[in-house]
Amino acid sequence: MVGIYSDKTCWWHAARWVATIIFMGKSEKPAAASLTTPVQFLPGVGPSRAPLLERLGLRTATDVLFCFPRDYQDLTQLRAIDGLEEDKLQTVVGTVEEFELRGSTPGRCVLGVLIRGQCGGYMRGLWFNQPFMQKQFYRGRRVMLSGKPRRNGLFWEMNHPTVTQLGDDEEEPGGRILPVYPLTEGLKQWQMRRIVESVLERHVELLDEVFPPEYLETHRLWPLRKALPEIHFPSDWQSMETARRRFVYQELFILQLGLAVRRRRQQLHGQAPPMEVSAKIDARIQRRFPFELTAAQKTAIAEISADMARTVPMNRLLQGDVGSGKTIVAVYAMLAAVAHGYQAVLMAPTEVLARQHVRTLERLLAGSQVRIGTLIGGLNTSARRDVLERIAEGQVDLIVGTQAILQESVRFAKLGLVVIDEQHKFGVRQRAALKQAGADPHYLVMTATPIPRTVTMTLFGDLDVSTLRDSPPGRKAVHTYLAEEGQRDRWWDFVRRKLGEGRQCYVVVPLVEETEAVAAVSLDAAYEALVNGPLEAFRVGLIHGRMTSDEKEAVMADFRCGEIQVLVCTSVVEVGVDVPNATLMTIESAERFGLAQLHQLRGRISRGRFPGYCAVFVGTDTEDVLARLKSFTSTTDGFELAEADFSQRGPGELFGTRQHGLPPFRVADLLQDKSFLEEARRDAMALVEADPGLSLPEHAKLRRQMLARYGKVLELGDVG
Repeated sequence: MVGIYSDKTCWWHAARWVATIIFMGKSEKPAAASLTTPVQFLPGVGPSRAPLLERLGLRTATDVLFCFPRDYQDLTQLRAIDGLEEDKLQTVVGTVEEFELRGSTPGRCVLGVLIRGQCGGYMRGLWFNQPFMQKQFYRGRRVMLSGKPRRNGLFWEMNHPTVTQLGDDEEEPGGRILPVYPLTEGLKQWQMRRIVESVLERHVELLDEVFPPEYLETHRLWPLRKALPEIHFPSDWQSMETARRRFVYQELFILQLGLAVRRRRQQLHGQAPPMEVSAKIDARIQRRFPFELTAAQKTAIAEISADMARTVPMNRLLQGDVGSGKTIVAVYAMLAAVAHGYQAVLMAPTEVLARQHVRTLERLLAGSQVRIGTLIGGLNTSARRDVLERIAEGQVDLIVGTQAILQESVRFAKLGLVVIDEQHKFGVRQRAALKQAGADPHYLVMTATPIPRTVTMTLFGDLDVSTLRDSPPGRKAVHTYLAEEGQRDRWWDFVRRKLGEGRQCYVVVPLVEETEAVAAVSLDAAYEALVNGPLEAFRVGLIHGRMTSDEKEAVMADFRCGEIQVLVCTSVVEVGVDVPNATLMTIESAERFGLAQLHQLRGRISRGRFPGYCAVFVGTDTEDVLARLKSFTSTTDGFELAEADFSQRGPGELFGTRQHGLPPFRVADLLQDKSFLEEARRDAMALVEADPGLSLPEHAKLRRQMLARYGKVLELGDVG
C-alpha cells in the first residue's frame, strides 16, 4: 500500500478514497462517489499515469467520460495486405519487421518501414523528410497504417500513412471507427482508448440525465446513456453524428439558457431611469451634428431611444463597420441622458482612444453647458482627486476614460448611461461593474469589429443588437495592395510624392522590439530603416503601447497637427484614432495580424476627403498567408472579412473568449454547428419564457448544470 500512495500529488485523493471504502464496508458505492473516483484508481491508470491524465484536465471518472474525441479513425476499410487495392484509402494491421533511415541531409532523407501483415504479406511504409517518425517504430511493434497503397514490384507501399500504435495484447480493431483523443507526452492513443472504454463500461449507467424524457423525444435527442458510448466508440458514422448532435445541442443549450436567464432577470428585476427623447430633445441634440445622419444611424438611434424610455435597463450592442459613425450614435445617447439630468460614462480600452473621444465631444459640444471629465490611469494624484470629487458631486455630465473608471473609488452622483467602446476587449463581467446604489444605468456596448452572427449569439447573447453597415457620405475609398518585396522602391516613391502633396502616413509593425522567437519587423528596426533611407527627408515619429500616457498624447498631438508626417507605430492605432489627413499606410509583416485587425488598421486612412492607399508586405509568403491577405485586399466590407477571419482563426482567438470568462466548449464548434446554435437559442428562450426561474421540478437538473457552468461568469448567483 505504501507504494500506491507514494505520489505526493495524489495523497489527498487516496486518503479520501480509502476513507470512503472503509466507511461503506462491503456495500456498493453510491453513484456520485463512483463518478468522482480519482483517475489514479481507474483501471489502466494507476499512480504513474494519473499525472499524465491530469495534464489533460482529467481528474475524475466523470472527466474521462466527457473527454470527447478530437477526431476519428475509420477502420471499416481494414484489409489484409494481400487484399489491398491501389489508390483507395485503406488500413492494414501488422508487425514491424525492419526499418531504415536513408540520408541525413535536411530535406533529403527517407524512412522505410517493412510491415508483416496479420494474415501474411508484406507492405512498406515510406516517409520522406520526416526523420522524427523513426522514434515510433521498433522491431516487433504492432502498428496500424492508414493510407492509399500502390504496387511497387513485389511490395505494396504507402507514402506518409497515418500511424496508430497498438498494444501487444490489444484486440484486432478491424471494421471499427476508433476515437482519436487529445494526448500528452508519455500517453499513447491505445492506452487512452482502453482507459475510456473501461470507464464507460463501469460508470456510464451511473450518469444522471438532465433532460426530461419528453424533451428528449420532442427534440429528437438520444438519452445520455445511449449517446455517450456512441460518441466515443461509434457503431457507424450515422450513430456518431446522432450522438454528437446530442452533446453539441446540450452544450450550446446550457449556455443559451444562462444568457436567457440573465436577460430575463435584467428585464424583471432591473430598474433604470426612464429617459424619453422628446422632439425638443432630439432637435437640440441633432443641431450639434454638422452633418446629416445616415439611415442606419437614424435607425440605431430610434432603437436606443426606445430602450432608454423604459424602466428596464437597456442592454444593447451597437456594431458597425469601420467609419460607419458609431461614435455619433453613442454621443446622441449620452446627450439624451444629460438632457434628463443624468451622468453618462464612455469607457474605452486605451488612453489614446479615450483622448480621441474627448476631443470629439469637445468639438461637438463647443459653447454648450455640458461638462466633460476625463478619468484615465495616467492622471497625477491631484488631477485624479479633483475629477473624482467633481464626478461624485455631479459637476461632470460626461465622463470619458479607460478601465480606471471601474475602480471602487469612483462614485457617481446620478449615473444614467454607460457606453463601453470596443466591448470585445473587455470581459463579460465588466459590463455590470459600474452599477451602484440606486437605479441601474442603461448600457450601450459598441464594437468597430463586425461580429459573426454565431459569436454574437454566444458572447453577446444577452444583448439586443443594432448594426451600422453604411459609411457617412463623403468618405473616400481605400485602395489596398498586397505588395511584393521587389515593389518597395516604387511604393516609397509613391509615398514620398503624396507626402509632398501634404498627406501623412502610418507605418504599422507587429513588434516593439526584435526577438529571435518571432520573424517579424520591429518598431525600432522600421524606424531606423526609414529615417536613414527612403523617408529621411521627412519628419518621422514613433508610438507604441509601452510609452507613458503623456508621451503617447504628445506624439499624437504632433501627428494631428502635421508636425509629424510619418508615424511608425504598433497596433495601438488600431481603433478610433482619427487623423483625416493621414491617407497612407504601410503594414509590415502583415501575416502577424488577423483579418479583422488589418481591417481596423486600414480604417485609420478612410477618415477624410482624400482617397486612402494601403500596402501590405509579408515576411512569410506561404500559400495560406497569401490566400488570407488576398481576401483582405479584395474587399473593404468588414462584415465579410469578419466571417473569413472567424472561419480561419475561430472565436476563441478572435474575440478573446477566455477574457470574457466563458469556459471553452468541449464538443461544440461554432464554425460548423451554427444550425444547432440557433436551435438551442430558440429552445432556451422558449423554456425561460415558460419557466423564468427554472423552478419546475423537471427543470431542476438543467438549472443546476447551468449554474455550475455559467453561474459565476454570467453573475447569475442563484436563479429565482
